[in-house]
Amino acid sequence: MWSRQIGEKIGVSIPLYPAEHFYVITEPIENLSPTLPVIRDFDSSTYIKEDAGKLLIGIFEGKSIPAFNKTNKVPEDFSFGEFPENFDHFEPYLAKSIKRFPVLEQAGIRKFFSGPESFTPDTNSLLGEVPEVKNLFVSCGLNSIGIGSGGGVGKVTAEWLMTGHINEDIFNYDIKRFQKFHSDLGFIKDRITESLGDLYGMHWPYKQYKTSRNIKKLPYHDKLKSFGACFGVSAGYERPMWFALDGEKAEYEYSYNYQNWYPSVEYETNNTLKNVGLYDLSPFSKFEIKSEKAHQDLQRICTSNIKQEPGKCTYTHMLNKDGGIETDLTVVCIDQNYFRIISSAATRERDKFHIKKHLSKGVELIDITDDYCVFGIFGPKSRLLMQDLSSDNFSNENFKFANSKYIEIDGTEIWTQRLSYVGELGYELYVKTSDSKNIYEKIIEKGKKFNLSNCGMHALDTMRMESGFLHWGHDISPEENQYQAGLNFTISYKKDFNFIGRETLEKIKEKKIVRKFAMFVLKNNEPGKPLLLHDEPIYKDDKIIGRTTSGNYSFNFKKNLAFGYIDNDFSDDDLLNGNISIEIEKIKYPAKIIFKPLKQTNYKNN
Repeated sequence: MWSRQIGEKIGVSIPLYPAEHFYVITEPIENLSPTLPVIRDFDSSTYIKEDAGKLLIGIFEGKSIPAFNKTNKVPEDFSFGEFPENFDHFEPYLAKSIKRFPVLEQAGIRKFFSGPESFTPDTNSLLGEVPEVKNLFVSCGLNSIGIGSGGGVGKVTAEWLMTGHINEDIFNYDIKRFQKFHSDLGFIKDRITESLGDLYGMHWPYKQYKTSRNIKKLPYHDKLKSFGACFGVSAGYERPMWFALDGEKAEYEYSYNYQNWYPSVEYETNNTLKNVGLYDLSPFSKFEIKSEKAHQDLQRICTSNIKQEPGKCTYTHMLNKDGGIETDLTVVCIDQNYFRIISSAATRERDKFHIKKHLSKGVELIDITDDYCVFGIFGPKSRLLMQDLSSDNFSNENFKFANSKYIEIDGTEIWTQRLSYVGELGYELYVKTSDSKNIYEKIIEKGKKFNLSNCGMHALDTMRMESGFLHWGHDISPEENQYQAGLNFTISYKKDFNFIGRETLEKIKEKKIVRKFAMFVLKNNEPGKPLLLHDEPIYKDDKIIGRTTSGNYSFNFKKNLAFGYIDNDFSDDDLLNGNISIEIEKIKYPAKIIFKPLKQTNYKNN
């Protein structure tokens, strides 16, 4: 509970804050069994348990009260301290408990407890090395479930301290998933009023927080909103997830089956495949290195051969010494000894920490994420649109795939990369934030003749899966190596650098991998029936052989699509002809393995 304040004193951001937490203890109840199980009533936000012959009733309500509102600080001498009773706040939940357990109506209350309990922005723990101070590790923010999670937290923390990294996919608990603004009082006090209740709240797929919103709004936010954008939060940014059609409400209607945004994604993905889609990539993490040592440092940290040629883009990974994938990124050579690194929005602090940890002394990594907005213009008509926006030459011969250069639009110089995460011909435009609103309006204006559509992140995620592109945090993590993930094309043993993890990879290369990445489609092709997400068991006959890591419905191909990892014990024929299924909600749905992505395009050479 004091961790945030301890961190503040040494310049470390630790995003947690205490809320007022309530429970009551009844007078003794006759014949109450000491073996009564702990009962959670999620619909009523209550829990009830036996306590030395009495009943204890506690709550995890959806609208909690931040503690210490007058001072915004936890007193250093507040151990085992309590707050005054607040029966008005507790009474509605007690009434629900009486309905569930009528015996409570006759039981008196011996103790009303109100005291502070700390919570994090997402109800997950804060573990690992902080980005601000070398070798300072945290193990806090256990969100009222410390006893239950303590064993795992202790094991992971011990391994992390010993090795400096962890070969498990626990990004959801790594403190580096957060940025400094997450511990600002304005943010964290508002958020914990919601996150406390999330312990008992419904964990809907694609759920978005309601509190602490609009922290980072794009300069053209209102324009996006006028086109029907439904916003989600990505690294603090308000980012379009989908665009409502025909006057529909731009709001999520949460479900474990058919999603109310499916019609929008169907339109957006289909239009990107046929015409051109505009995607906002601004939250992507962006860093720069300028140094005579920059190239050799990147060669030492990255597995690919990083090209020291202005305009060249290299997709690569950074590993830990055990070969686990720590980062998934693109390195762009802007000029001699000048490189830009692009990675995902959610991993901004984590990737920055990993890179800085391995740079030579005196080499500075500059975070330019907020300095640029990024527009992704993707689809078969993207080149036509670019030619209408700019007088530069966008022919394949003059602007090849994985190359980049400065172009000019409306008198504004813009760094443009020919890359595409949706698997179609496309360009990424890096526009200074101050110029972004004007450029967005120009793209919209010129895009009308090419049937341009605004597109959200759900469409992007669907199309990257159609193209067979993996996503760090879902399909790859420190738990996997590049051979397991089928990404060994990003490994260069020819370059004259002993990059981090190389020795382990060379050993892995000589052995049979235990599990491997695989793609599947269900034989049932109805959207949302079932809803594929991740972590669903994959079966061959009646034996579990793996689990899924990503799921989506492809409207372009009318397929329920899943990625995952399976035991590497079977031939391709065994898998093709075997009885494969994926279990969702206790039902095994027949599935088919596919060895090539659904979408086979030649955008690199067109």
